[in-house]
Amino acid sequence: MRYVSTRGTAPAIGFREATLTGLASDGGLYLPDAWPTMSPAEIGALAGLSYAETAVRVMLPFVGDDLAEAELRQLCEAAYGRFSHAAVTPLVQIDHQHWLLELFHGPTLAFKDVALQLLGLLFERFLAGTNQHLTIVGATSGDTGSAAIDAVAGRDGVDIFMLHPVGRVSDVQRRQMTTVLAPNVHNIAIEGDFDTAQALVKAMFNDRAVADRFSLSAVNSINWARLMAQVVYYFYAAVRLGAPEGRVAFSVPTGNFGDVFAGYVASRMGLPIQRLIVATNVNDILHRAIASGDYSKGSVQQTATPSMDIQVSSNFERLLFDAGGRDGRALAQQMAEFERTGVMRLTNAQSEGHAGLLSSDRVDAHAMTGAMRWAFSQAGEVIDPHTAVALAAARRAGLDVPVVTLATAHPAKFPDAVEQATGGRPALPARVGDLFDREERFVTLPATYDAVSAYICERAVPSA
Repeated sequence: MRYVSTRGTAPAIGFREATLTGLASDGGLYLPDAWPTMSPAEIGALAGLSYAETAVRVMLPFVGDDLAEAELRQLCEAAYGRFSHAAVTPLVQIDHQHWLLELFHGPTLAFKDVALQLLGLLFERFLAGTNQHLTIVGATSGDTGSAAIDAVAGRDGVDIFMLHPVGRVSDVQRRQMTTVLAPNVHNIAIEGDFDTAQALVKAMFNDRAVADRFSLSAVNSINWARLMAQVVYYFYAAVRLGAPEGRVAFSVPTGNFGDVFAGYVASRMGLPIQRLIVATNVNDILHRAIASGDYSKGSVQQTATPSMDIQVSSNFERLLFDAGGRDGRALAQQMAEFERTGVMRLTNAQSEGHAGLLSSDRVDAHAMTGAMRWAFSQAGEVIDPHTAVALAAARRAGLDVPVVTLATAHPAKFPDAVEQATGGRPALPARVGDLFDREERFVTLPATYDAVSAYICERAVPSA
């Protein structure tokens, strides 16, 4: 298995290098050079398996020769042994057609744990016995930061610098990052929005002086290994609802497109997905791109779903590359023009390449609140606002197959929005119940490249 860049000029690399590197040297994102497929019999054989064993079966083709099957199994069992539910990602039925796929039973109460608990172990495995020191630089709109920090805190050979926008994450999300006091964890609050934070991170990766001095890596969804791990729960849910004999649809709350793209990968591997619903809030660049081919930036509006308050969805580049015919050089020109102007029209090939699989919906605050109330009154299910965006889109989609809404965060991470919708304030699980009593540690910086890069370069360990 080799990995190629979406922008066409970086050399093809193996799984280990793609995991440790994150962003390609030409500014693109890595993808497998060909999609592995699973036959209907292989998919059917997943029924009844544990989550960890399902993960081994789904991910093994992607790791190439860099991990033996027994090594991958050991890592999966360790990663998913920390989850509070034996099923890891259990399905909960709401009515005759709608299910929730609960992805928040990991240590930081969000779907990012499913991938990042494994990614932290992959980093440790690939760095063992080397002199390489990894510098992880990331940006978070909420949940990625806490999940990544939990996954690597205290691990040898790794430092993590995580940027979050001041005042644009929930108190729980912030504290899950800033109360981790391990010496290899550095939290940076920037005076800007998430898109600015993400742009600063990309600028560091593209700064050759910095990239040559440090071994930079990524934990957000530009890292292929993280997306690979997220593919698993699509298979896990679908086989429990009748796949491969029956088809299933998924509704995914998204801002950065990573979770949706994992479903796209599952479909390319042979999982019979009837529809992937791309559910956005009023920051609707992805809805406009899917519905009309208009991938153009607007201004970010702050909402009760901060993880979706995004106007540049970095993972969308992977879809444009794969659905548009895998012409990396053409995509590099297209992305350069978008980065210069903030305006892009999808080509006919890019639009036609996902037609029939992807649809989209834009869910405003009223519809989001209505979905939270419906889930509570219909089935006694308390859901967070991001999940509610996807549930609202699922109920409006008019499909005739089982529809699984990805429940991406524990409702206690967003208590104000939940209380406003349902009248009850959700409590934090006991394992994080003392979160608001813990000491915080972070630094606030202006949202400039000079300020952020100087802070990181003063504290990071140069590569060997």
